[in-house]
Amino acid sequence: MHKKEYLMENAEEATRLDLKTDGKTINRQALWAGLRPGMRVADIGSGSGITTSYLHALVQPGGTVTGVDASGERIAHALTRYGHDGISFHQRDMLKPLDDLGQFDFVWVRFVLEYFRSNSDDLVRNISRIVKPGGILCLVDLDHNCLNHHGMSPRLEKTLFGIIEGLQERANFDPYAGRKLYSYLYDIGFEEINVDVSAHHLIYGSLQEADAFNWMKKVEVAPKKIGYAFTEYEGGYEQFLAEFRSFFNDPRRFTYSPIISCRGRKPLN
Repeated sequence: MHKKEYLMENAEEATRLDLKTDGKTINRQALWAGLRPGMRVADIGSGSGITTSYLHALVQPGGTVTGVDASGERIAHALTRYGHDGISFHQRDMLKPLDDLGQFDFVWVRFVLEYFRSNSDDLVRNISRIVKPGGILCLVDLDHNCLNHHGMSPRLEKTLFGIIEGLQERANFDPYAGRKLYSYLYDIGFEEINVDVSAHHLIYGSLQEADAFNWMKKVEVAPKKIGYAFTEYEGGYEQFLAEFRSFFNDPRRFTYSPIISCRGRKPLN
C-alpha cells in the first residue's frame, strides 16, 4: 500500500470510529491531562468527530474545539453529525504546517502516532508549534497494539504477529507507539510531563457488539491493505477469518492493550 494511505480506510470507517469511542474514557483522559472550561482546543486526527464533540462539552462554557483530519470523508461525516457553533473541522496533512489555525491552549492527539512509525517524531514537532506558550499537548496511544490475547491457537497467534510485522514494514504502522510518547515531549523541551497507563481493548466474557464490529473490521481491512498471504492456513484468508471469529466470540477469550497517556506543558519562553 502507499505510505500516505490511511491503513484502516474503508466505507464504514466513520461508523467504526463512532462505535468504538467511549465518552467516559475520553472525559477521564482529557480531564487528567488538564482540559478545562474556556480553553481553545485542537483535536488532531479528529476522525469521525465524535471525540471532538466530547472535548467541546468539557470546555463549556466558553471553549471552542477545532478538529483536524487528513480524510475528506471523515471531515464530511464530522461536519454533518457534530458540526455546530464552537466546533470547526479542517482537512489537513498533519505533517505540513498548521500555523494558520492559530495557537491553542490544549492540543489532543489520540490514536494518531501509531499510523506514523517512521515519522512520528516529525509529526509531534509539527503539532507542537500550534501549542501556545504555557499550553498543554496531550498524546494518547496504544502499546503492544493488537498483540495481547489469551486462548488463541499457536497458528492464529503466529498469523496475528505476522500481520503486525507486515504492517510495520509496509504500512508505517507502529504497534509500540505508546511507549515513545514520553520521549517525544521530553525531546521538544516540554515541562510538567505526566504519564498514565491503563488498559484498553479490555475484553472478556460475552462479546459486545461494538467490540465485535471494531475487531472484525481490523482483521478484514488491515491485512488486505498489505497483501498478507495467510500461508499459515491452507484455506487462506477465509479459514483464518473463521478461526479468528470463533476465538473472539468465545467468552473464555481474554484480550487487552496497554494505553498510555502523556501530557506536557509548553515552556513560556
